[in-house]
Amino acid sequence: MKHFLLLITVSILVMNCQTGSAGQKAAALHPSTQNSKKDALQCAAFSPYVGKLSPDYGAHPSPELIDELLDKLVKETGFRCIMTYGVLNGLDYTFAAAEARHIKVIAIVWLDNDAAVNSQSIAKGIEVAKAFPKTIIKLSCGSEVRTRHGYAFDGEIMRCIDSLHKAGVTQPVTTIDIWWEWCNRTYPCQPNSFGKSVDWIGTNIFPWWDNKYSGIFPCTPAKKAADFHIARLKDIGRAYPGKEVIVTEFGWPNGPEGKGEINKTTGRPCDVASRKNQALVVRNTFKKLAEKNWSGVVFEAFSESWKPNDEGDFGKYWGICQGNPPYACAKGLRRN
Repeated sequence: MKHFLLLITVSILVMNCQTGSAGQKAAALHPSTQNSKKDALQCAAFSPYVGKLSPDYGAHPSPELIDELLDKLVKETGFRCIMTYGVLNGLDYTFAAAEARHIKVIAIVWLDNDAAVNSQSIAKGIEVAKAFPKTIIKLSCGSEVRTRHGYAFDGEIMRCIDSLHKAGVTQPVTTIDIWWEWCNRTYPCQPNSFGKSVDWIGTNIFPWWDNKYSGIFPCTPAKKAADFHIARLKDIGRAYPGKEVIVTEFGWPNGPEGKGEINKTTGRPCDVASRKNQALVVRNTFKKLAEKNWSGVVFEAFSESWKPNDEGDFGKYWGICQGNPPYACAKGLRRN
């Protein structure tokens, strides 16, 4: 996850804030339409690139490691739903391992700036979707592609969506991105060009990063993060009536303990990273989602040390489980 390199540029935010009362009235005409399903999901974002592993070079996670991490996650946290990142480099083993453990999966077909690799991912995504129709319950063509690349690879996203639909996969398909992209980089929220092509909306919502980059929401403390998540889901629900909306990543870093970010617009700090704040954000968010019977995916299951420079000191502290043996996990974060 390479978060927010393009998130909410201050000048664009200020300009788009002037959308006026007409836009607000139009949005108000569309109540939130997230599906209230009995089987609302409580999931954890799962990447097995723990320890010294990196998706950018070197060895990839072994089947034995994937087994070990899934066993640890189920035993210590109770999660039986995960969201995965990519289907190549042996990561497709995760689906067989999940099926053996009765774990449901939201599977991301990873897309980036190499069309040939994207083609391999799309083909493998179709293969595993058909091979594991009861385990893979939803699919996404990419994660934060617009956040990382702007509009440069919209064609690759649409190629993936069209390919999955034409191949006859039975699972609903989306592309996952941050709430700002699903709001078409406008506030109040407006639909973007993918809205009519996707079956559901997968959105990543991180007040932690808005606290650094946003001129609209420059400070959301941990105790109000759950309300922030719900508010953005409602914004998106109004923009896409009839679509199920899922927060596909939310969370809070647990370290470095006591450190925080400075908002680029206000120059002021907000809240800090800590295990206490992480637990507060995760518990409160799952509680509020459960009250509405909405689904959510906490980011992330296991901390990853490889995280890129744009996430600074905080990139390797998002896991609810440690990224090194014995992979100890925080308890009691799910809403039973």
